[in-house]
Amino acid sequence: MATHGAKANRFLIWGGRGWIAGHLESILKSQGKEVYMTTVRMEDREAVKVELDKIKPTHVLNCAGCTGRPNVDWCEDHKEDTIRSNVIGTLNLADCCFLAGVHCTVFATGCIYHYDDNHPVGGPGFKETDPANFKGSFYSETKGHVEEIIKYYTNCLILRLRMPVSDDLHPRNFVTKISKYERVVDIPNSNTILADLLPASILMAEHNDTGVYNFTNPGPISHNEVLTLFRDIIRPEFTWKNFSVEEQAKVIKAGRSNCLLDTTKLEEKLKEYNYSVPEVHEAYKRCFERMKAAGVK
Repeated sequence: MATHGAKANRFLIWGGRGWIAGHLESILKSQGKEVYMTTVRMEDREAVKVELDKIKPTHVLNCAGCTGRPNVDWCEDHKEDTIRSNVIGTLNLADCCFLAGVHCTVFATGCIYHYDDNHPVGGPGFKETDPANFKGSFYSETKGHVEEIIKYYTNCLILRLRMPVSDDLHPRNFVTKISKYERVVDIPNSNTILADLLPASILMAEHNDTGVYNFTNPGPISHNEVLTLFRDIIRPEFTWKNFSVEEQAKVIKAGRSNCLLDTTKLEEKLKEYNYSVPEVHEAYKRCFERMKAAGVK
């Protein structure tokens, strides 16, 4: 991969109209960084090359991809569209960046695992080196396959987010989603509080880190624990009901990943930059306190 010497960093965010892309743009601008957004389709190789040549970024942040609307069930009925975006597109952008000597950060997913005999609830989390074991949704299946290939690109940093949470009640926010469900399952999971992790992604990109990282707050938190904190801090009158995974399966088309990701590798890396990510319960408390202070109800 080509190096850029002392040249100032220039960021190009793919998936420019997306939720996480908007957060990254805000953080970069607040840091006084040069940042551009694009909505060019990742699978359009010629258009990708033109965009890279026009902007000449030092770093691409890939937030593009297909998660489905309103949720991953959409991918079950749109397999070719999902492949075009999440497989062909993701690999194409990484490859074009590689050929242009550009660092590429991929905002990927940790929803490629499910609790198993070696990783039971309450047991050890999945490490970056563990093979994907969840194929309950087509979305997760494509993501697991792509990671197995893209991890060999020496210009790519792959960050596995799970159930991302922002400091507002945006429709894409995991808390917004589960607060609107009629019933929720109550299983411990890894979660990504964006206010804690997105600044870390920029740090890692700027240091040209590469490879795969579980990109969540340390520790597991259950849906009930999240909603209890939400009720206690944001919405005192809030109530919810639970149901089992078996009952949930009757009302969804695709399965849902439930797992704990081991964050040791991430924590060790961020220590090098004097950056720490709070444990997930503490992180949620701080997130909801920030929401409350901002008048979110």
